Amino acid sequence: MLWSRAVNDPILIAPGVVIPADAIEMTAVRAAGPGGQNVNKVSSKVQLRIDLGRITGLDVDSRQRLARLAGRRVDSEGRLLVTSQRTRDQAVNLEDAREKVRALVAESMVAPTPRRPTRPTRGAVRRRIESKRRQGDKKVQRRRPNDE
Repeated sequence: MLWSRAVNDPILIAPGVVIPADAIEMTAVRAAGPGGQNVNKVSSKVQLRIDLGRITGLDVDSRQRLARLAGRRVDSEGRLLVTSQRTRDQAVNLEDAREKVRALVAESMVAPTPRRPTRPTRGAVRRRIESKRRQGDKKVQRRRPNDE
């Protein structure tokens, strides 16, 4: 069987960052959507459950980013659920799900660039102050006339 070999393989993300094979649990279920009789009798949708705590070589910041990127796909036991039902072929869907996991973990390893604070230009400040002055003049015109 093609898929059993792929399930038992670890997922290599980067040098030193690996999801071991025993941290991956694969189930095949019936896919949704069009497909007629085939969709009702063939379990081509692949669900991968990855134990995030068992990923080796991932630093603490990357783990936090991974949990944030994964969002609701992480269950209460700390396992990431990734599914694929793009094709009618279970083996292709398995490889697609593994690629989704690889991409998600690789994305979590990239640290965001820190924001460099900027100052508004002199012209922008002048336009803002001028706009505020015009608004204030408008409101002065709405006041009741002073009888002095």
